[in-house]
Amino acid sequence: MKVGVISDTHGLLRPEAVAALQGCERIVHAGDIGKPQVIEQLSAIAPLFVVRGNNDQNLPWAGYLPDVLRLDLDGWPTLLVHDLADVPALLDETIRVVITGHSHKPLIEWRGECLYLNPGSAGPRRFKLPVTLALLDVQGVSIESRLVSLLE
Repeated sequence: MKVGVISDTHGLLRPEAVAALQGCERIVHAGDIGKPQVIEQLSAIAPLFVVRGNNDQNLPWAGYLPDVLRLDLDGWPTLLVHDLADVPALLDETIRVVITGHSHKPLIEWRGECLYLNPGSAGPRRFKLPVTLALLDVQGVSIESRLVSLLE
């Protein structure tokens, strides 16, 4: 299963991101969406799992979005939350993938048997940080992840 992971769009869904997500069977958005149109556009590509980010908290249209989501990605129990600081209180031994956003800093790191993934920011560039998203190739017993740069 091909899974697209995106975060921190802050209202900007770049054409490069839309192109990179084509063919995904699932899309995960780790918060700071910015505008409901981002959800509409991503949902048109594939089934979407999304959590609210800190910048979405006071937006009336985002009130229905959860702050935390537990999902299964083809047999990989996954915890989706915007801020990595919230993970320790939510983590349990069943979780194999942790997806966060917030920092705008891409991260792919195995911590024991658990994959920690932050796709970075796909929205407006912040400081000199890269503009990225991530793609997962999930196949039962294996999971491969890679970052996709959206700007040269």
